[in-house]
Amino acid sequence: MKKVLKATKSIFMLLMVVCMVIGMVGCGAEKTEEVSKTDAPKPVILVVSFGTSFNDSRDITIGAVEKALQDANPDYEVRRAFTSQIIIDKLKERDNLKIDNVTEAMDRLVKDGVKEVLIQPTHVMSGFEYDDVVKEVNKYADKFDFMKIGSTLLASDADYDTLIAALKEETAQYNKEGTAIVYMGHGTEHEANATYAKLQEKIKAAGLNNYFIGTVEAEPSLEDVVKLAKESGAKKVVLLPLMIVAGDHANNDMAGDEDDSWKTVFEKEGFEVECVLKGLGQYKGVQKMIVDHAAAILKK
Repeated sequence: MKKVLKATKSIFMLLMVVCMVIGMVGCGAEKTEEVSKTDAPKPVILVVSFGTSFNDSRDITIGAVEKALQDANPDYEVRRAFTSQIIIDKLKERDNLKIDNVTEAMDRLVKDGVKEVLIQPTHVMSGFEYDDVVKEVNKYADKFDFMKIGSTLLASDADYDTLIAALKEETAQYNKEGTAIVYMGHGTEHEANATYAKLQEKIKAAGLNNYFIGTVEAEPSLEDVVKLAKESGAKKVVLLPLMIVAGDHANNDMAGDEDDSWKTVFEKEGFEVECVLKGLGQYKGVQKMIVDHAAAILKK
């Protein structure tokens, strides 16, 4: 009888152990499933910029725009891509800093299992760079449940008015009688170069008669803005970049000491010159414009 009871007790204990093991396995399975759900990739805002090799400017311009987008969209992951392969290669070689180009960034999104992505450019206008971005990302349209492309900084008439207000606010300390405020844009052979002339027209319509827009590589030219500054009666010129970053063009073509820099040319024409190396990406008003452009797409 004792042997039977002992055997029964052993079988009971064995069954208890088996049940405990099964229970633990079951709990483990539930936990794995919960972790899997938690680790599902967030939707992504891919911020696409031309880029710059000027590290300090990059952090306070492109970095500031990305932060503004992240702060406004906490449920999204904000990622970075540059369109300039020259800059990407330079940063890799010089600083061992790896930044994706657009193709690499899109491939990474697919590999990471991201299903929702907004591509938000920081380009001022819809020129060749923007066209290339659109062409490249559209190849991936069938890889996502949601994929949209945001607009450039100046895409609507309202954008021009908003940007002009931001320019006026940021330059209030320089906006004095006898001072011409000159913004230097990049310029392009693309038809979007008309953006600069349109911005100048709207600036004039806003009553900012001492604000002038020129470009490094197109029209209006440096000669054009020198002429306008003279006609305004200004004795001093404040030079600023009409670019997201204060990079190579701003530091060298605009504020450099070479004979053909904007600073030097204006000085030779008899103007007192002050250079302000502050990219548009530092402007709170511009950061808000880009955030609003992204929000307009995400709400659709």
